[in-house]
Amino acid sequence: MDGSAAIRTPWDTPPAPGEAREVADGILWIRMPLPMKLDHVNCYALDDGDGWTLVDTGFASAKSREIWQALLDGPLSGKPVRRVLVTHHHPDHIGLAGWFQTEQGADLMTTRTAWLFARMLTLDVHTEVKPETEAFWRGAGMPPAMLQERLAEKPFNFADAVAPLPLGFTRIAEGDRLRVGARDWDVRIGNGHAPEHATLWSTDGEIVLGGDQLLATISPNLGVYATEPGADPVGEWLEACERLSAFATDRQLVLPGHKLPYTGLPIRMRQLIDNHHGALARLERFLTTPRTAVDCFPELFKRKIGTGEFGLALVEAVAHVNHLFLAGRVTRTRRDDGAWLYEARP
Repeated sequence: MDGSAAIRTPWDTPPAPGEAREVADGILWIRMPLPMKLDHVNCYALDDGDGWTLVDTGFASAKSREIWQALLDGPLSGKPVRRVLVTHHHPDHIGLAGWFQTEQGADLMTTRTAWLFARMLTLDVHTEVKPETEAFWRGAGMPPAMLQERLAEKPFNFADAVAPLPLGFTRIAEGDRLRVGARDWDVRIGNGHAPEHATLWSTDGEIVLGGDQLLATISPNLGVYATEPGADPVGEWLEACERLSAFATDRQLVLPGHKLPYTGLPIRMRQLIDNHHGALARLERFLTTPRTAVDCFPELFKRKIGTGEFGLALVEAVAHVNHLFLAGRVTRTRRDDGAWLYEARP
């Protein structure tokens, strides 16, 4: 690998659906489609000699299962999938883990928090928006017309995109060392984008399996939800980035959960940290006038937010104002309609 500090992408294009591209000895890069603006997730197959360990799986959809079956009958044929290692609990990463467990006989490896969240959410099915979610949306300042529209819609359920998870998994945790794909890996835990997000760092200094914690050209969503409305994922993200930066080198090839693999992790970690500090400083200046989280969209994102992006923008805006509030940099008061107004301290 080039030793300079620049961020580089060794491959200009991703593998096609059903293709498995070798990116390092014994590591295959696979891309699965997603039905959203970010239209893909990266998965990886690591050759254990007598079988495969998969890292992340994509959504539980008929299309994803069809692509995986073609891979199992093609590039991955001749060896069973023995393990599925899931970096974090989001549906695009854990979606088909249960399918591999029940249909392929694989073992699931992930962090305890990831498994508990995923298991809980697959069992938490709603036919209508819950009162806590409505109160959360009101608190964020969702426009009244949009609020009424969303209250009338059937909510998205985690189980819509995640196969049932059977009982039983193998826990991985900070400081563990795993033998996967003829390499030893140190487990280092991130936070912010997802609680207890696993990243794997090969002990030979060559490869990092970064999930969504270590993306090259986009910053992962840092969101607050009705399940924990007072959370501070931005603070958790900044702490994790500072801590993980100590292990980053220009030599490492980072295999991320989205976009392209890259080198230049030290400068990317600095960018991820600085981008959020910059956003927080902008917001603090913007809040010299009291505003809701939704009012902060233009200053935070610097682009127009469409209907399809509104939900992710809302949870990220709440995350940033929560951080400022918990850090004592802004105050908040409740408006008559239930919305929180945030204002910078004099």
